Amino acid sequence: MAGAEATPAVSFIEVSRRFGDVRAVDNVSFDIADGEFFSMLGPSGSGKTTCLRLIAGFEQPSSGHIKVHGINVEGVPPYERDVNTVFQDYALFPHMSVGQNVEYGLMIRQVPKGERRSRAEEMLKLVKLDGMYARKPSQLSGGQRQRVALARALINHPRVLLLDEPLGALDLKLRESMQNELKAIQRQVGITFIYVTHDQGEALSMSDRLAVFNHGRIEQIGTPSEVYDHPASQFVAGFVGQTNLVDGYLGQRLGGFPGLYAIRPERIRILPPDGEVPMGMATIDGKVDSVTYLGATSRVEVDVEEGRLTVIEQNLEGGTAAANRHPGADVRLIIERRHIQPVSESQ
Repeated sequence: MAGAEATPAVSFIEVSRRFGDVRAVDNVSFDIADGEFFSMLGPSGSGKTTCLRLIAGFEQPSSGHIKVHGINVEGVPPYERDVNTVFQDYALFPHMSVGQNVEYGLMIRQVPKGERRSRAEEMLKLVKLDGMYARKPSQLSGGQRQRVALARALINHPRVLLLDEPLGALDLKLRESMQNELKAIQRQVGITFIYVTHDQGEALSMSDRLAVFNHGRIEQIGTPSEVYDHPASQFVAGFVGQTNLVDGYLGQRLGGFPGLYAIRPERIRILPPDGEVPMGMATIDGKVDSVTYLGATSRVEVDVEEGRLTVIEQNLEGGTAAANRHPGADVRLIIERRHIQPVSESQ
């Protein structure tokens, strides 16, 4: 029906998972839209991987309900759920060829050999491994093995694909390349991807939306820009990217009212000590304590009255240090007021 609200791919309704006295997941509720790239982000022990295992059926909720495309799945075994999982360690069969690994799920379902072969080659083409059907996993690089695992998970056309830190074992350059490829594949196949990571860069770069987990609860759900630009809590502000958290005198001076505020370091500009302050900007004078060269950017630590602020600046002048960017220099900091975000105490 036109205008009818679509059924979510996955719904958590007041879900908890306890291990003895430990609440790994604590009364969590959220929906994941059909066809969405949704990330669950948080440190180790925050509950994100347990949520993924609950969706897969490897764990059962202690209370609450989980629905996959509107159907309650408590008690439904993993092999009867329309989901598949890609793990960090690939879990490929070393004695099988690449093609046989990809075909494995079809073989279990007794799909005829000819159809298995053609579908496996189609999946290998999708993940840019054309012509590698006969190779063994030991002959592939880490990135290629991860693509084989992805092809194997996609060949049964699951409606939901679960990815448990699948890029964690790859080096930085390959991980960044695979992030782009994963997002492109997700758009091409059009199914729901649910991605678990502790890497905020991955979550921000790939997700349509993300949930930030802390101590078994969700601190915030939103688009990458919503979570980064408008963090809901002290924990989110500190975990997703770098931030200055200010309160007390400094918070009131910059925010206008008593409270706790988050200010992203790249949103602060440095002027000479007598620099003219544009209208509508918060300002505070200070003294440079240290400058750390980071290649594309530099991190400038500035001591201000009753506090310290970190500033991240692009190195637009190459290797030449800009004026007033040396320890002991007097500077004036200016910040657009919309970038001074009030945040709550974390749970």
